[in-house]
Amino acid sequence: MAAPAQILKTKVGIVGGGPAGLMLSHLLAKSGIENIVVEKRDHETIRTTHRAGILEAGSVKMLTDTDVNGRVLTEGMEHEGIDLRFKGESHRLNFRDLVDATVTLYPQNEVFVDLAAARERDGGDVRYSVTDTEVLDLTTDTPKIRFTDAEGQAFEIHCDILVGADGSQGICKWAIPAEHRIDNFIEYPFAWFGILTEAPKSSDELIYANSEHGFALISQRSDTVQRMYFQADPNEDASKWTEDQIWAELQKRVDGPDGFELKRGPIFEQMILKFRSYVCEPMRYGNLFLAGDAGHTVPPTGAKGLNLALADVKVLFEAIDSFYATKSKDLLDGYSEKALKRVWKAQNFSYWMTSMLHTRKDANPFEVKRALGELETVASSRYGQQYLAESYTGWPHS
Repeated sequence: MAAPAQILKTKVGIVGGGPAGLMLSHLLAKSGIENIVVEKRDHETIRTTHRAGILEAGSVKMLTDTDVNGRVLTEGMEHEGIDLRFKGESHRLNFRDLVDATVTLYPQNEVFVDLAAARERDGGDVRYSVTDTEVLDLTTDTPKIRFTDAEGQAFEIHCDILVGADGSQGICKWAIPAEHRIDNFIEYPFAWFGILTEAPKSSDELIYANSEHGFALISQRSDTVQRMYFQADPNEDASKWTEDQIWAELQKRVDGPDGFELKRGPIFEQMILKFRSYVCEPMRYGNLFLAGDAGHTVPPTGAKGLNLALADVKVLFEAIDSFYATKSKDLLDGYSEKALKRVWKAQNFSYWMTSMLHTRKDANPFEVKRALGELETVASSRYGQQYLAESYTGWPHS
């Protein structure tokens, strides 16, 4: 007979120990609000899963102002703009000049490392490698999380508030009954073929390239490791491509009269990243609150995923903090509506950037030329550049 589940009591139970869940746990703990985090992955898997990492100024501020540590400032790379490249010509958008803002390139897995270290430093209760996780009693005053830890012990967390920060493949959003949930979803007809390469930087800032051969993104990870992508079929098998084929495909998408050439090196990772957008409405059911990818996903073109997750966390933390300070549920009741306003702005921006920079296989000449006209409009208009810059660097965290 299996041993009975051990009961744990806390104020906030958090499913998901990625950046969203850990940041919320960190903020709550600093405010004296007890919480427990459960995460199905082990620490090493999350640490070594390479994800993009363009941080808005508001996200950097969250990390630095709350005593996570200063690595984002010492090891992150501040970018003052991006390069829009089309018809073989580059058009730099200077964010500092346009909207007095910058972004910082700092990979998502490094954000996780910093937050995990901060929770360990502060004695946080974060349990990795759990299995059999389920959430229940969501509409009661005591929602619960059941799970089995890495040693095989069954637990049941009793909490006041349950937060689903368990990502797009998590269980929490599906625990909301279908009749109480609207699933807004679109899948794009293209994907990104992504690589990591040991090479010098080809550019100090990101290059977003539209070409007759398809889209390419030239990004960075460090002085010696670079991240690059090119538009591909979602069903492409990345393992079948040779390094020479990959470099040739990337180069032809940034070719131009200026003779720009990518700096090459050994490729040590190649993968396909499919594009989809999803929004769960509402982001709250009973005493379950969704945050980050558990509630919404965006294509990476607009660099919004991690930033949206941290913006959710800020709004949710303020609501939870207010509840325990005043016993008022007003901010909790308004969480979903407030978070979704930013989510839909980000969905619009991500959709716009993706549509403008990519070319469908079946696009006719009108559609191709219309997209180029849109790029010309943005590149030649300070107002157009300001819209892109404002959206890319992030709206105020209000």
